[in-house]
Amino acid sequence: MMNRITRITIRIRNPLLLLLLFLTIVAPFVLNPLAISLFYTYEFIPNNSTVIPKDNLNESVDGELLRKDRELTEETKGVFLIKEVTRGERQEAGDKENVKSRSNDRAMLAVEVETKQEAQKVGKRELTKTKSKKPDEHPLADTRVRYLKDQLIGGRLFLSLLATRSNSHFIKELRGRMKDVQKALGDATNDADLPKNAYNKLKAMDQTLAKGKQIHDDCTAIVRKLRAMIYSTEEQLRVYQKQALFLTHLTAKTVPKGLHCLTLRLSTEYYSINSSAQQFPNQENLDDPNLFHYALFSDNVLATAVVVNSTVTNANDPSKHVFHIVTDKLNYAAMRMWFLVNPPGKATIQVQNIDEFTWLNASYSPVLKRLASQKMIDYYYKTHKAGEPGSNLKFQNPKYLSIMNHLRFYLPEIFPKLSKVVFLDDDIVVQKDLSGLWSIDLKGKVNGAVETCGGNLFHRFDRYLNFLNPIIAKNFDPHACGWAYGMNVFDLEEWKKQNITQVYHSWQNLNNERQLWKLGTLPPGLITFWKRVYTLEKSWHVLGLGYNPSVSQKEIERAAVIHYNGNLKPWLEMGIPKFRGYWSRYVDYDQSYMRDCNMS
Repeated sequence: MMNRITRITIRIRNPLLLLLLFLTIVAPFVLNPLAISLFYTYEFIPNNSTVIPKDNLNESVDGELLRKDRELTEETKGVFLIKEVTRGERQEAGDKENVKSRSNDRAMLAVEVETKQEAQKVGKRELTKTKSKKPDEHPLADTRVRYLKDQLIGGRLFLSLLATRSNSHFIKELRGRMKDVQKALGDATNDADLPKNAYNKLKAMDQTLAKGKQIHDDCTAIVRKLRAMIYSTEEQLRVYQKQALFLTHLTAKTVPKGLHCLTLRLSTEYYSINSSAQQFPNQENLDDPNLFHYALFSDNVLATAVVVNSTVTNANDPSKHVFHIVTDKLNYAAMRMWFLVNPPGKATIQVQNIDEFTWLNASYSPVLKRLASQKMIDYYYKTHKAGEPGSNLKFQNPKYLSIMNHLRFYLPEIFPKLSKVVFLDDDIVVQKDLSGLWSIDLKGKVNGAVETCGGNLFHRFDRYLNFLNPIIAKNFDPHACGWAYGMNVFDLEEWKKQNITQVYHSWQNLNNERQLWKLGTLPPGLITFWKRVYTLEKSWHVLGLGYNPSVSQKEIERAAVIHYNGNLKPWLEMGIPKFRGYWSRYVDYDQSYMRDCNMS
């Protein structure tokens, strides 16, 4: 034993460590139990300096020992961390007691670690159970309805198989059961709609289907038939989806009957009044640069009324707000009549007819020249069957033929005496005072807008532009963040300095064959205002209420402007119901023209 200790002393040069080991052997009761555990856990090899990990220690015990070793090292500061070693079976009889003690201590430590792990597991299980428990967790309300429908599918399958068709008695019974199930099912959408005897018919149908399985034992034929049925169903589903998409786009772009009636009634009334009664008050405010000016281009009377009404309602001082509305000749009289009958309080209103902008013609605007071409008209108005290859309903929208959609690129020409304008789309609702927008320093940028890359939005440049085209690939970054139209602050002084309208014209000329981008105003906007956009706080403008039902209520209530971009407009029946209230609260359904057109 002494020889063994002597050899160890020769190997370990640190006297502090040697003293620790000696005291552990002589007086184990003096030391901290942690040091005892350390001693029992390690063995020194006298004839070999290689340190080998013990194979028979549990990984959890190892981790606990290493943690305690680190603590001991910090306390002693001069003690080396001795790596765990083993040597297989012990050959010296004098070591048996030590081995036994080590085993006991090791077992005790393992139990301690295992107990801790078990407690952690129990805690995790309880936490998991707590998280998994959801309030109002109920089984499906249409379980039995679905089962009955599955039975009908199984019945049609057996009717189509040769082996069962030859059994006239079974076929007669099966058809009778299917009629009973169909009668019980009716128009039910959940189990509560089913009659009381539905369960009995379900059981009877199950018994009949079981007979069919006994008659037809050829699984290969059944599998083949089921595959054919699945393929046919998938094809029908694709056709229906394409038809649904077509009808959705058609509905979104069709003027509702009530809105069409409203426009006609207002137009008729406008031309029946005296010319002196057709004028708006406060027209001296139209060119005052110290007031808050809004640009709104729309042919929808009711949507425009909501934008103006919501802005004025939430304004701190309505008398300082001026609305410049531009519409087409078909809606000009109706738009003016609405605001003559429903003046927006102390705010100022101007309604202009786009056909009176004589400066806006094909010789000045390349986009107007192209929109008037027969090739473009054919592209928009040519007949496409739903789902026809190569047709994209998103781009087959006749609204893009209207120059009014591109008026946003001619703001300095429309408002030559103004220095700053806020542009608003007609499918937005204002929820807070917007006068703070005029005090924002755009830092030399032309356009103040909200970016569309955060949260659930991933609208980057490659979504709108064709980066396979070398012109686009050379000048723009595909990963650059896009921004939104709908609520924008435009510095018209900077616009003129940087000649933005000419930039827009040059890119429109390059895109004559639609090789740079397809259609719309956002792609040319991204290009025209490249590196000229000042990013606004997201709370100024929240998007998605016209297509995304998951927009949070908290986000909506915090927003200054909410935007119903998408096909599900709030004035349409297919609008998202839970978002419609934010818009309809600014509609006066008791107004006489609204009642006459049955709008509610």
